[in-house]
Amino acid sequence: MIQERITETRALAAREFEAATTLAEAEAVKLTYLSRKGVVAELFKLMPQVDAAERPRSGQLLNELKTELEALAERRLAELRPKVSGPLVDVTLPGRKPFVGTYHPLTIVMREIIEIFRSMGFRVADGPEIELVRYNFDMLNTPPWHPSRDESDTMYLPNGFVVRTETSPVQIRVMESQQPPVRIISPGRVYRRDRPDATHSPMFHQVEGLYVDEGVTMADLKGTLLHFYRTLFGAQTQIRFRPHFFPFTEPSAEVDVTCNFCGGKGCRVCKQTGWLEMGGSGMVDPNVLAGVGYDTEKYTGYAFGLGIDRIAMRRFGLDNIRLLFESDVRFLRQFPAAC
Repeated sequence: MIQERITETRALAAREFEAATTLAEAEAVKLTYLSRKGVVAELFKLMPQVDAAERPRSGQLLNELKTELEALAERRLAELRPKVSGPLVDVTLPGRKPFVGTYHPLTIVMREIIEIFRSMGFRVADGPEIELVRYNFDMLNTPPWHPSRDESDTMYLPNGFVVRTETSPVQIRVMESQQPPVRIISPGRVYRRDRPDATHSPMFHQVEGLYVDEGVTMADLKGTLLHFYRTLFGAQTQIRFRPHFFPFTEPSAEVDVTCNFCGGKGCRVCKQTGWLEMGGSGMVDPNVLAGVGYDTEKYTGYAFGLGIDRIAMRRFGLDNIRLLFESDVRFLRQFPAAC
């Protein structure tokens, strides 16, 4: 009868598991009884031959046998497995080199810029990114009809605030707080409604510069910027001024630097011109100086605003500004490690 065979199988399996002294022997016993072609599986194949009246009881006993043997097998295998006090370690594997944090390329460039201007006597000034319209536009001589004040270009907030479009408001705040001479730079984040592409981003970084004193001229401005770019990019660097209009400077000029991607021959990055636009500059408009209480008959000054992101692109040979904001660790690990 099948019930007798179940009883015999239970006793025999128990003895064989007990007799196994190695992990391999216990695995062999488990296969003998519990594999798809093992003893228990063969007993299940006999069920159709069992009398219908005995079949429910026989099926129950057979399922109990399978459960008991599975538990017995796992218990015996656990007893025979090597006992390890800690986690398994393959000492032949090479060591894992710890990751050391790196400076972001914008941080690297910003520090270099600050050091260069400090060597020329400039100090660093800071200001809020959420700015009053009065400081962002009105006191910078920007008329109400100027395109930069359109909502398509500027992000307005309630109660007369904007997300600053440049760091020039810092210059106004500094001039309100002290009399000339004033020689400052103000690096920081600025925001505009730009469509992202290879050279534009809605959030980017600028460094604004201001020098106000007696006898300051356009020649001082060009000499300062030429020294700055040659210190940053090398003695062969050339810059050019292109006439432009900014409400807060008169005369005004765009600052271009020779494109390092093509050597000035023209490429996709410089739009085939051979030059990269780096920012704007000019002599501070007398209306701006008068607005903060400076004597315009006695003092003159220059101001400039340079794009830190574009400087970083040239400094590290990047052809897409979006690399600076995507937080790709593979890209960021290429830069010098933090100390």
